[in-house]
Amino acid sequence: MNTELIEYWIGQLDAGVIQSHWQILDEEERVRALAIKNPRQRDRYVMVRSNLRQILAFKLSIEPGQIRFSKAEHGKPYLADYPELAFNLSHTADHWAIAVGWHCRVGIDIEIAKPRNSLAGLVEKCFAEPEAAYWHRLPEAQQIAEFYRFWTRKEAFTKATGRGIALGLSQCVINTNKPTELLSVPDDYLPASAWQIRDLMLENGIFGAVAVDNKTADIRTVDNPF
Repeated sequence: MNTELIEYWIGQLDAGVIQSHWQILDEEERVRALAIKNPRQRDRYVMVRSNLRQILAFKLSIEPGQIRFSKAEHGKPYLADYPELAFNLSHTADHWAIAVGWHCRVGIDIEIAKPRNSLAGLVEKCFAEPEAAYWHRLPEAQQIAEFYRFWTRKEAFTKATGRGIALGLSQCVINTNKPTELLSVPDDYLPASAWQIRDLMLENGIFGAVAVDNKTADIRTVDNPF
């Protein structure tokens, strides 16, 4: 077991294999899936939950059906029988991402970049003052991409804490000169210097980041699904 290794998987929805993924879900997950009215959203849910079960089972050398999920105080899921194995997932449109690591807090976020009239307002609401100042100085042609880079970094951190964006994205401040570093975080979540942020290499138009409370962790993508 390498406790310094954080692995992440990136995938896309493949509706042609949904039936095989359906078989891996437990009864509660199937009920939730059936409650989703939009067929594509339902298929994505099935595929993401199935892949999560298979990845966790692979890491633990058990069967996917043996995975039992519980929820922490603020709703972040964890493994009732193996709390030392941390994980987090994200999805956007037809893309999904899952990060896994031992004895850590880890968060992952991916987003498709969409032009919005409200970007400046979101920056004022969700970015800290130095981040907002940096963003407003950018040429307009760079603002959309940089918004999503900062957003995914900050959301990955808040998801790692277990609070999600309810924590307040402005409560974690990215170093604009070195975006892999945090300048400040809330007092409950270690010194900012203990955290590591890693941007994900994704296709054009999709941005993502992993955050982990281990500055020396080796963050790697996994090509083979399991």
